[in-house]
Amino acid sequence: MNIAQWLQRQAQADAARPAIFLGQDLVEDYASFHQKAAAVAGWLCRQGVAPGDRVALFMTNCPDYLITLYGIWYAGAAAVPINAKLHGREAQFILQDSGAKLVFTSPGQDQALARCDGDTPRVSVTDAAYADALAHDPVQAPATRDPQDLAWLFYTSGTTGRPKGVQITHRMLTIVSLGYFADVDAASSADQILYAAPMSHGAGLYNMLHVRVGAAHVCPASGGFDEMEIFDLAEHFGRVQMFAAPTMVTRMTAVAKAQGRSGAGLRSVIYAGGPMYLADIIEAEAHFGPIFIQIYGQGECPMGITVLTRQEVGDRGHPNWKGRLAGVGRAQSGVELRIGTADGTPLPCGTLGEIMVRGDAVMPGYWNNPAASAETLKDGWLMTGDMGVLDAAGYLTLQDRSKDLIISGGSNVYPREVEEALLAHPQVQEVSVVGRSHADWGEEVVAFVVGQVGEAELDALCRDQIARFKCPKAYIFVAELPKNNYGKVLKTELRQQLHQA
Repeated sequence: MNIAQWLQRQAQADAARPAIFLGQDLVEDYASFHQKAAAVAGWLCRQGVAPGDRVALFMTNCPDYLITLYGIWYAGAAAVPINAKLHGREAQFILQDSGAKLVFTSPGQDQALARCDGDTPRVSVTDAAYADALAHDPVQAPATRDPQDLAWLFYTSGTTGRPKGVQITHRMLTIVSLGYFADVDAASSADQILYAAPMSHGAGLYNMLHVRVGAAHVCPASGGFDEMEIFDLAEHFGRVQMFAAPTMVTRMTAVAKAQGRSGAGLRSVIYAGGPMYLADIIEAEAHFGPIFIQIYGQGECPMGITVLTRQEVGDRGHPNWKGRLAGVGRAQSGVELRIGTADGTPLPCGTLGEIMVRGDAVMPGYWNNPAASAETLKDGWLMTGDMGVLDAAGYLTLQDRSKDLIISGGSNVYPREVEEALLAHPQVQEVSVVGRSHADWGEEVVAFVVGQVGEAELDALCRDQIARFKCPKAYIFVAELPKNNYGKVLKTELRQQLHQA
């Protein structure tokens, strides 16, 4: 089925129900949400977009994000949401690799693409072309799609720094949405979902289930994350659910305590996307109450691997309460979970190994990348690349992240990508990028550099090639990098140097 049918059904059942807000202002009910999505679909079809084609969204959080997303699905195409924080050149690669027929943009994002070479047609939501799309004759119903058809092409960087397109099907979106009701939280038409985190990622992946129940969708007027704005909106609407990176939770706690805000109106905060320090979640739960739920997922199994329920997060009387908080919970209903060796051989309970996942929430493979698909999918199991331990009760604890991933402010930074940008400078002989603990961001990017060059030059070089959040926050100049007998840089030793410092 086409996941967009949920919007059509809700519009048929309760057309006047409030659907989309910009701040506190209602901009669409479910009837107009459906009608505009259907009109965009009709316009896309007129542009030659056919079922199975890809259409990208390079937009900040705004009401038109949802309208264009469902318009793409109504037309039978697959959406390619692009992180709005990416550099224009990075977005341009995704457009080319996905073969997107066109890209919808919001103010600012269009200019970022205009500075890059590329021939993908751009349609800004402020353009006359978009106004024409909203006024176009609507399609009568969402295009028929099979469950295994591509719905969402999610780009996540690999260790080489070359983004890979995770194929997310209509079946996967359905399983993850229904799994939310079964394992994560309840939702109803009385609720609101607040998009304070990027809609191109976890926050956006929760939109479908809220459409299914007729909940309201709230886009902050700021377009992003602002603690006081979140508290004001939650207090105004009264039953707010939101997805947040751990760093967002930590910042919300600090601001709430400093400003005397209780978080009234926040019903559920689902957190994921990086390490949540034990002291931080204990402090947050103590201040806001039992509103927190932790999930663990990857783009390859979006939002759907494990869950630590609000009851478990708040169960201070349990003898292993802190141990559970330090982990990521138990397997969600749509997947099997086990620990194995690098070749997929199962390991016994309590043994450290690679986390493996199987089920209908797991991707069928990467877009046009059979080699990477074969490496990541073994005998139907997703090899996550994360290391962990399962206890006898089925609780999973992450022990380490493989592939040297850095998670800063909930966003993934892959060192190789930053290293390649720095190595473009002729005076940089060698470079190695690692993560350093940061109280607010979880981790920050640090570059060890061999070469005679100034920090300002390196900053300018990086900002010209990669997103700002990926740029190093510190440069450490060294005579040589520590290496093993095979010539491989010992990043563990570099991290130890940072820790000692």
